[in-house]
Amino acid sequence: MLKSLCFFRVEAVNIPQTLKDSESMDPKRKVKICPPGKIAAGPRSIQSVARSIWEETHVGRGIKTLFKLNQPKGFDCPSCAWPDPDAQEVSKIAEYCENGAKAVAWETGYKRIQPSFFEQFSIKELAEKSDHWLEKQGRLTQPMVLEENASHYRPISWEEAFALVADKLNQLDHPDKALFYTSGRTSNEAAFLYQCFVRQFGTNNLPDCSNMCHEASGKALSETLGIGKASVTLADIPEADLLLVLGQNPGTNAPRMLTSLEKLKRNGGKIIMVNPLPETGLIQFRNPQKPWEWVGKPTVLHDLHLQVKLNGDLPLLKALLKMLLEADANGSNNVFDHAFIQQQTSGYEELIRHLGTTDLEELIVASGVPEEKIREAAELLASGKKIIIAWAMGITQHRNAENTIREIVNILLVKGSIGKKGAGTLPVRGHSNVQGDRTMGIWEKMPDSFLDRLGKAFSFNPPRHHGVGAVGAVEAMLSGKARVFFGMGGNFALAAPDTAKVFQGLQQCDLTVQVSTKLNRSHLIHGKTALILPCLGRTEKDISLAGPQWVSTEDTAGRVRMSQGDLEPASGQLKSEVAIVCGLARAVLGKDNPTDWEGMTVDYDRIRDKIEEVIPGFEQYNRRARIPGGFYLPNGAREGTFHTRDQKAKLTVNPLPAYLAPKTPFTLMTIRSHDQFNTTVYGYDDRYRGIADSREVVMMHADDMQEYGCKAGDRVKLTSIFEGEERTLEGFQVVPYAITRGCLAVYFPEGNVLVALGNRSGESQCPASKFVEVHLEIMKP
Repeated sequence: MLKSLCFFRVEAVNIPQTLKDSESMDPKRKVKICPPGKIAAGPRSIQSVARSIWEETHVGRGIKTLFKLNQPKGFDCPSCAWPDPDAQEVSKIAEYCENGAKAVAWETGYKRIQPSFFEQFSIKELAEKSDHWLEKQGRLTQPMVLEENASHYRPISWEEAFALVADKLNQLDHPDKALFYTSGRTSNEAAFLYQCFVRQFGTNNLPDCSNMCHEASGKALSETLGIGKASVTLADIPEADLLLVLGQNPGTNAPRMLTSLEKLKRNGGKIIMVNPLPETGLIQFRNPQKPWEWVGKPTVLHDLHLQVKLNGDLPLLKALLKMLLEADANGSNNVFDHAFIQQQTSGYEELIRHLGTTDLEELIVASGVPEEKIREAAELLASGKKIIIAWAMGITQHRNAENTIREIVNILLVKGSIGKKGAGTLPVRGHSNVQGDRTMGIWEKMPDSFLDRLGKAFSFNPPRHHGVGAVGAVEAMLSGKARVFFGMGGNFALAAPDTAKVFQGLQQCDLTVQVSTKLNRSHLIHGKTALILPCLGRTEKDISLAGPQWVSTEDTAGRVRMSQGDLEPASGQLKSEVAIVCGLARAVLGKDNPTDWEGMTVDYDRIRDKIEEVIPGFEQYNRRARIPGGFYLPNGAREGTFHTRDQKAKLTVNPLPAYLAPKTPFTLMTIRSHDQFNTTVYGYDDRYRGIADSREVVMMHADDMQEYGCKAGDRVKLTSIFEGEERTLEGFQVVPYAITRGCLAVYFPEGNVLVALGNRSGESQCPASKFVEVHLEIMKP
């Protein structure tokens, strides 16, 4: 529970809830409010990149590295998972976006955290610092240990660190008492070995960041289309007649997408934006790679904005389907693709009967969108032959997320917009290689077919009972069922929902281990004993006894490509993620374990040979990954083949949930700022939204402010209520914003304190961070 503006207390440790660049953090600091931006990217984006390079790293080093970013013979961006163009179409100048450049500058910075840093600062003192300050201290340079009851981290050798982890793990009375978390940045090679080690240890407890973002997409798409991935490639987007973007902010979370949208518009395509907020990245765009376009009129991207209520997407989609059905019944230009429906789908009759029982007026009211705008969207859908629907966490982070995604699929299927050029599904993954991790087996419930092949390849019998996901991991720590937490990257303490409970769970562990490049909150919210294991970054050389090594990643479109850094490592003490996993596996599993951990540490080709042996689609992996641009994995939905039980795509019935009408005056969602990637905050200015100098803000409609007697800058108390439990966030400043009435927005991860663990999808267990029922109260000065 947040007690004041800056701190909330968990087990007597003060944790700054705000993110400020100052050590002292002034609770009176005021937000600056400007008009929201109207044009995305352009010269201001280049200025922002230049400033980041200047502040974080040596200019020459930074510029040199950017020329390698997303290049066929360079390294894959450590930021988002947006796909690269084909090798022959890659820009030789700048195949990256503003946030990707900032991520590189952040990783390649000149600052270093030496052991003397931990001698200077105790855990208590570090806990008083902001999260921004922690990461600004620079790269971690050697393994550190915090022993039980100690106040400071101290250096430890790699051998001692591995032995410590092995001792703690092997003392557990069951392997399921250990949790092995993975963030999206882990390479295919490291992720594959990691899950193999964990399963040889004896558990499927492999929670990952997918559990908190696109888990719902994977479940709904696998059920309806036979594959839980996007069915389109980058080349499909400009070919579409119509693109719907739901619950996504491309200008901030996948800025390179804007170039594809620009091409679509110039080809005559239309774009519909569905979002409770008007987002600059979908309004107008100046391509930063084309200076000759920086004068004159920018490219207008969206043709229609449907400003839904929070979680109004499902009734909106259902209303659109009902209008399309009506138009098709009236013989309006064959709105439905009946040949496709008959030959390639099942469930059509049930869907039509269900639509007949729904009330259009009720659907329109529930969506929050005026009827005339919905009808305008329906007309665009009716006339379009090639339709792509893209979405992100504004869709997936709801209790009914799977129903909404299945309704997206329904629209595409009745239009025949699956398995053809310029048409299909586009769940936009937010973290580099988060999709590759899942392909490699980072999942708590991999199918038996995968486990059979894994066991055969490594001569062991993998555990078959399902493990726990991210939310389940927190519950396991709270209940004492889990005693060891191992984090392969990421910042679990801040990324997971229900922050106070996450902190409590981590602090109840006997051991917490974090594989990291920089200091973050998860190093300070620790178990009785804690380890920091520093690893190489994507930009750095990975040299083994056999010479330079490279890794591979998978993007949103399912393309696998190689990635190889060329910078000298930040420290001679750093190990690659592969070397960390292999060293740990040998220490834990013992010298008699038959897996060739040492050989795979030296030669990553051996890892890829094993991946090829276990995972379909990776035939001739080593050869094909070396081809510039890499290769695409098989994708049945893209090819018009549906790997479902009856080999047909599923049209489904998706009832509206009862909780669309909130019991509180407001519903709240968490969002990211433009100067942020996941839990990493590069600065305090959200220039696209006109918010500067503070992240402690609540975005609120001006009419709601007037009704509640709020003024811009007033500090308020937010109270969320879920199943009788209250959570509070105090002292945030009100900012007038053109958000849907009755809806509020706060930044992630600050807003996670309001998201209950139990507020999640019953199907995928994905947290409902985009639909939190809250009360608002103005605080006295």
